[in-house]
Amino acid sequence: MAASKIPACLPPRPVTPPRDKLPPKACDTHAHVFGPADRFPYAGDRSYTPPDAPLATYLGMLDALGFARGVLVQGSAHGHDNSAMLDALQREPARLRGVAVADADVAAGTLRQWHVLGVRGLRFNHFFRGGQLHYRGGIPLNVAETHAGVMAELGWHLQLWIDVKDLPDTIPTLKTLGLPVVVDHMGRTDAAAGINTAGFQSLLRAVDEGWCWAKLSGAHRLSRRAPDYPDARPFHEALVSTNPERLVWGGDWPHPRVEGEMPDAGHLLTLFQDWTPDAATRHRILVDNPARLYGFPN
Repeated sequence: MAASKIPACLPPRPVTPPRDKLPPKACDTHAHVFGPADRFPYAGDRSYTPPDAPLATYLGMLDALGFARGVLVQGSAHGHDNSAMLDALQREPARLRGVAVADADVAAGTLRQWHVLGVRGLRFNHFFRGGQLHYRGGIPLNVAETHAGVMAELGWHLQLWIDVKDLPDTIPTLKTLGLPVVVDHMGRTDAAAGINTAGFQSLLRAVDEGWCWAKLSGAHRLSRRAPDYPDARPFHEALVSTNPERLVWGGDWPHPRVEGEMPDAGHLLTLFQDWTPDAATRHRILVDNPARLYGFPN
């Protein structure tokens, strides 16, 4: 696609502090760094062009919300080039961890080098629209078999970008791989479908069984009812009531390719606090679970 025809993303909104102060060692487990483009160019065949969201701006967001830790997820605007994310991990080794992408040609030795820098998983794209992967630059799930052995050796997880309507047919493949699975954005379904679909119920069962994790993120991707996304709340509450030991939270900053009103990451965090009233459960999701999943020290 010609660069002039690639849709540009809106910049993130300024963040407001959450209603309640976060506990020490709290972790935002889903955000992206993009650019600066003059140092880390965007992929020519990308689905969107984000505004530059470099490390310093990202760290400022974490500070404003009160997060001591963060997890960066490779965004598809950079394609298969993880350089911007790896650079951020190298510069902030105590504070940050990462989830990378790797096509079938990436060597096991390279994955081991990334582990030293703080990578703790690989992200795969099984999110379809119109029969095609929705984001160019993502790695299809069938590549996971190539890396499953070294991922298991390193204690990594498989992060999955999927609409849960496709999850029931995918579960046999995921179980065969034998890796912990982390599903993005509560399964990225349409909130109007409700929680009783076969797909979302399969996610609840997988989380209950313990081999699958879910990110309590992306309310603004399930729902169009900004800014409080009330129709996304039942998905959040169903996951929390099923197995809070397998949940983490993420703001999805800087919210690339949002359809509709740009969210405020601080308001999303306040919604998490409202939707998770038990303080011990909030602590588990914000502190204990991400420390275990991403290998932060206690």
